[in-house]
Amino acid sequence: MEQKTQYAKSGKVHIAYQVVGSTDRPDLVLVPGWVSNIEAFWDYPSMARFLNRLSGFSRLILFDKRGTGLSDRVNDAELPTLEERMDDVRAVMDAAGSDRAALFGYSEGGPMSILFAATYQARTTSLICYGTYAKRQWAADYPWAPTEEKRNAWLKMLETEWGSVTDLSSMAPSVADDPGFRAWWSSFLRRSISPSAVLALGRMNTLIDVRDVLPAVRVPTLIIHRSGDQDAQLAEGKYIAERIPGAQFIQLDGDDHLPWIGDIDSILNPIQLLITGNPPAPSMDRVLMTVLLVDIVDSTSHAARLGDHQWLSLLEIFHTAARKEIERLRGNFIKSTGDGVLATFDGPARATWCACALRDAARGLKIELRAGLHTGEIQLIQSDVGGIAVHVASRVMAEAGPGEVWTTSTVRDLVSGSGIIFRELGTYSLKGTSREWQLYRVEPG
Repeated sequence: MEQKTQYAKSGKVHIAYQVVGSTDRPDLVLVPGWVSNIEAFWDYPSMARFLNRLSGFSRLILFDKRGTGLSDRVNDAELPTLEERMDDVRAVMDAAGSDRAALFGYSEGGPMSILFAATYQARTTSLICYGTYAKRQWAADYPWAPTEEKRNAWLKMLETEWGSVTDLSSMAPSVADDPGFRAWWSSFLRRSISPSAVLALGRMNTLIDVRDVLPAVRVPTLIIHRSGDQDAQLAEGKYIAERIPGAQFIQLDGDDHLPWIGDIDSILNPIQLLITGNPPAPSMDRVLMTVLLVDIVDSTSHAARLGDHQWLSLLEIFHTAARKEIERLRGNFIKSTGDGVLATFDGPARATWCACALRDAARGLKIELRAGLHTGEIQLIQSDVGGIAVHVASRVMAEAGPGEVWTTSTVRDLVSGSGIIFRELGTYSLKGTSREWQLYRVEPG
C-alpha cells in the first residue's frame, strides 16, 4: 500500500505519522516499542506484511514518538514522559481525523497505551498489548523485571554496541543469525535514534511503572504474549491481564519479542476479531507440510581445518546433492541455511527417507549431519516458509546428535506402516514452545 509521511504538531514538536488503509474501517493506532522509524518499517518484508495485514482490517495510523525516527529530535535531558507521549498520540489522532481508535502497543509501547486507555476512555475503542510489561525494574512484588545490576549492564551494552546488531539475541532469536535481518536491524536502529539519545531513553524507560493504572482500564482489552519471550517475561503479560477488568489473555508459542517475526498471523487474527468482530477468512498461504531441517555438525571446525576455499567448495557440493535428493523424493528445497538445508514435503515418510539419505550422503563427504522433522501448518512467504512448525523442527534438530535424525511424535504417528523404525527418546521441553514434546530417533532399517 502507498505510505505517505505527514507531520502533526504536539506542542512545539513535530510528530511524524502515516495513515494506511481504507477510511471505512475502524481506526487503529500502532504504538511502537522504544525506537521506531515508520519509513524504515516498510523496508523489511515481514514487517511490511505485518503492517499490510493490520491495514487490511483497519485504518492504520503509524507514528514515531518524539525523539525517534522521523519525528523531531529533543534534548536528551528532556525526553518525553508518558504524559507527553499521550499528548503526541492525541495530536496524531487529531491530525488523522480520528475521534476514537483502538490502541495496539507492543513492548515499550504497551505501558503508554495502557495509560492512554485508562485516561482517555472516550477516545479508545479497545486496547491491545503484545510482549509488554507494567514495570521495567525488579521489585519484590514484581520479580520478573531486570534487577538494577542487569539493567545497568544492558545500558552499558547500549553505550558500546549501538548501531550494530544490538540486543538481537533477545529481540528476535529465531532470525538472530540471518544475515539479511542482521543488516536491516542494524540500519533500522541507526535510523531510529542516536547513540546518546537511546542511552537517555533507556534510563528513562527503566522508571516505567503503570501497575496502579491497570484496574482503571475499562475498555475491551487483549493481552498477547509469547511463552519464550526473553525481553518481557510471560508472567508479566499474565500479571497485566489479571489486573485489567475483563481482559483476555492469549499465550502463544515462540520466543521472538518482535511481533513481526515468527508466526505473525497468530498475533493478528485475534486482533482482527476484537476490532472488527469478524474472524479472518481462511488463508490460502497456510498449508500442512512436513518440515525437514538439517545442519552440519562442527561446521566451524571443518572450516578451520579445510580453509575458506575448500570449505565453500564442500558446501556447494553438499547443497547440490541435497537439492537433487530432495527433488527426487518430491520435496521442496526452500533454502540453504549456511551450513544446512530447509525443505518441506507433503508426505512425512518421504521427508524421513530424505533425511536419512542426506545423512548418508554427508558421510560420503566426511561430514556428519543432524536432522529434525516435524509435521504441522506452515506459512508460505513468497519463496520462503515460516510458522511454528518450522520453529519446532529447528528445535528438534538442535536436540539431535551427530548422524542422528530426530522427529516429533506427529511424524512417527503419520508414517505408521511405512517400515521406518523409531526409537522413543522421552519427553522434551523445546525452547520457545508451551508444551511437552515426545521425540523419536529414526533407527537404521
